[in-house]
Amino acid sequence: MQTGLEGKPWWVSAVVGAIVGAVLFGLLYWRVSTKQQGNLAAKEAHLAELQTKIQEGRAAKASLPQFREEVRRLELELDKLLRILPARRNTPDLLRRIRALTEQGNFDLLRFTPGQFADRDFYSEWPITIDVRGTYHNLAMFFDRVGRFSRIINVENLGIGAFRQARSEHTITASFIAKTFIYKEPPPPEPEAPAPAGGGG
Repeated sequence: MQTGLEGKPWWVSAVVGAIVGAVLFGLLYWRVSTKQQGNLAAKEAHLAELQTKIQEGRAAKASLPQFREEVRRLELELDKLLRILPARRNTPDLLRRIRALTEQGNFDLLRFTPGQFADRDFYSEWPITIDVRGTYHNLAMFFDRVGRFSRIINVENLGIGAFRQARSEHTITASFIAKTFIYKEPPPPEPEAPAPAGGGG
């Protein structure tokens, strides 16, 4: 009869070997299984992230017409605001139109003096000092026309005095500042510096 493990029967060695083998196999399986589970969890997280991005992309694509419509609406709004708030390059035309308003009112235009621009955040204030001689009715009509003007024009520092002169239909003198507002255009982009010529000497 064969013996092992210091005189123990052979089957004891076989059992011990089987137990050791089972333990080693279990440890190896546990290690491999844990690693695979970690990889699987990472893959599942990555899959969920991709699915979320796909859903976001689909939602963005579905909203694209709405975004385009919003951009078009904002462009129209900007165009309307620029008609109300002209750019500085359009000031000569604006000056002629304001002067035409005073001349259409049957006034004697005594003074028409554009002042200096006063810069603000995104616009400039532009005061124009005006002195006229006319009637209350004509002055009221002038202010009504100013209120209907496409540009913003504020009337400030209004002063009215009586005027009496033979053979004149005018009864008052009026002095005021017509203040309008000019959009400050962004400066043009600076031209790129030319690349240095190659070569050496």
